[in-house]
Order: sequence, then C-alpha cells, then structure tokens
Amino acid sequence: MPLSEEELRLLEQMERALVEEDPKFAHTLRGTAFQRAARRRAVVAGLVFALGVVILMTGVIVPLPVVGVVGFVIMLASATIAVTSLRTPQTAATPSAPFRETRQGFSVVDGGRKRRRSGGTAKPSGSFTERMEARWRRRRDSGGY
Repeated sequence: MPLSEEELRLLEQMERALVEEDPKFAHTLRGTAFQRAARRRAVVAGLVFALGVVILMTGVIVPLPVVGVVGFVIMLASATIAVTSLRTPQTAATPSAPFRETRQGFSVVDGGRKRRRSGGTAKPSGSFTERMEARWRRRRDSGGY
C-alpha cells in the first residue's frame, strides 16, 4: 500500500531531523557497513550450506535418514539466510527505485507508487481476483482450458 502525501512528508521531516541531530549515525545508516555485514552473512551461510550438503550425503551413505533430514534442514535454513541477506542491500541501493533526494542527500522512497507511462499497453484495472475471474470467463467462453 503506497504512503500518503502526509506520511511521505512526515518521513522526510524525520529523516532531516535525524541528519541534523546525529549526522554520524545517519552516515552509518547510509554507508556500506550494513552491506558488508550482509555480504559476510551470505558467505557464512554459503559455508553452512556446504556443511549441510556434507551432512545430507553422510545421511545417505550411512543408513540414517534422520541425519539426512537434519542436513537438508541446515541447507534450507542457510539458503534462506543467504538469499535474504543478499537481496536486502541490493534493493536498497538500486538506482532504478523511485527515490527523491532531500537537501542533505538522505533519500526517501516515493511511497511505493508506480509512475504511469503515457503510451504502451495499459494494465487492466481491478483487484487480482477480478482479473483472474475475467480471465477464467474468457477461457471458459473460448472453449480452451
């Protein structure tokens, strides 16, 4: 759900106040320290994933299915941690996201609103379920399932 104009204005004011009150902390939030920590977490998760593969294979070779299941759970958890830690800094640092710059350089996301382009194909309006129902009716009427 996109932020309202009032919420965007309040968010900008809070960011400006943060920069004015504690510029060092704001710089830390803006800096690459979090990206480095996320990268380090992803590398550790990759190593734990490899350990999970070893445990899984041990469970296959030695006829103990519990060991294999534990290895799989370790692999699943580490893969989830790796993917989420790698995805988070990239989405925050992508230049394609709609950002508005304030005078201190602290950026604000534009409330999740998508800008409409003039021309091109327009997406059908309505909720997801309405679009799916319309699609289902078209398929049923055309005779193709």
